[in-house]
Amino acid sequence: MPALDPRRLRLVAPPRSAHPATPRVRPHSPFVADALARARRELIAAVAPPACLACGDALASADAELCERCRRALPWLSGPCCPRCALPLPCGDPCPAEGASFTRAWAPLAYDGVARALVGALKFRGSLPVAELMAAQLAAGIPRELVGGDGVALVPVPLPPARQRTRGFDQARRIATALAARTGLPLEPCLRRAGPATRQLGASAAALREAGSDEVVAIAYARALRR
Repeated sequence: MPALDPRRLRLVAPPRSAHPATPRVRPHSPFVADALARARRELIAAVAPPACLACGDALASADAELCERCRRALPWLSGPCCPRCALPLPCGDPCPAEGASFTRAWAPLAYDGVARALVGALKFRGSLPVAELMAAQLAAGIPRELVGGDGVALVPVPLPPARQRTRGFDQARRIATALAARTGLPLEPCLRRAGPATRQLGASAAALREAGSDEVVAIAYARALRR
């Protein structure tokens, strides 16, 4: 067989139609993305069944945060409440918030029953999904006059540094961040602790009112208030 002369070789490209077409990947629509996320949650739930954030009982759906019993037992504050302390009327004589540094308060739920259990789950068991649930409850019923207009910002009251190191997170910052995402309000972490930390669990009302138990100072003006 005669040897091939490399100088006489010629490269011939295949016809254009012979090249396989590169598939165009289209981004998922929001509907498809939600369906995939839901399927993923259900798959995880089949391996590790989700539990109620308040009582710990098994949940029927991976999309639920509370069991039906706890959801029905949420102590919503739906009646007339004191605009100063947020407690149901009559709140007492004098008002428990008399002499406080704030002039207006509001809360969606009473600190009792299921709501109290949710606070404990977040603070002492590190159940971080509770922060999202609380933010949803706040955003659903917050009075318009509290969030409308200019110069409104969400300012979380920080934990004492030692307590935050122990827990590994700041629950107020978590709730405020989730609430900012739901409401569009600016988050302004412009406070710091100045006094010694007072243990709230088991402390009397008199101990909580002592000087130094809630000393918080501003380290900067919130951007929303500079306008």
